[in-house]
Amino acid sequence: MAELEIIHAGCLQGTAHGFLGRHGGVSLGAISGLNVGLGADDDGDAVAENRKRASAAVLPDATLVSPYQVHSAKAVVVEKPWSIDKRPEADALVTKTPGLLLGIVTADCAPVLLADRSAGVVGAAHAGWRGAHDGVIAATVQAMESLGAHCANICAAVGPCIAQASYEVDEGFRARFSTGDDRFFARGKPGHWQFDLEAYVVSRLEAAGVGTIEALGLDTYSQADRFYSYRRATHRGEANYGRQFSLIGLAG
Repeated sequence: MAELEIIHAGCLQGTAHGFLGRHGGVSLGAISGLNVGLGADDDGDAVAENRKRASAAVLPDATLVSPYQVHSAKAVVVEKPWSIDKRPEADALVTKTPGLLLGIVTADCAPVLLADRSAGVVGAAHAGWRGAHDGVIAATVQAMESLGAHCANICAAVGPCIAQASYEVDEGFRARFSTGDDRFFARGKPGHWQFDLEAYVVSRLEAAGVGTIEALGLDTYSQADRFYSYRRATHRGEANYGRQFSLIGLAG
């Protein structure tokens, strides 16, 4: 069994955080490893154990909170934990409460972890193309500012997500974006484009005034031994796909 892997961002040094992949878990089969997705058709005990391992590795003794993700632009301020069956529908969480560990799951979408260390405020966002396009990044920054953060003091890291070389889209997808977004699309085969999700998310962070931005440049699609990927599983005709965690919190 591979050891659990925690990927850290330099700009978040000093804040408990981690981007995790599939190493170090107990799930079996096509989603073997550290699958933390509650909707991944996995054994419930295995998912619970994987979530426990991931949380303990990033911020021991913290209470994990995660939303019911719906590809929205909604950010929720977290002041106290909730039960799994009471998760709010949202795609970003922010808190200033020590002892809470914010977690979002991804399987090609971009995970974004944010912190204003001087204000003691952290955030985690699930930024697929739809959420990023509709404003989840701006909503996350605004929610952090409501707790006392300042956008110029926020550092944000964009974790493992599908890379442009792996993300083929059609003309209908391209038409959803303005001509000002041309730089995020490279021409592919006839009638198709390659979309740079990571760069697009970075641009949304820049537009929100975030002071420091770090993109890790890790492709979920091409590294099957390291990360889960919805698109890779689809292309392979697999019936299921796992999800990985991105976590951030404040020590109690």
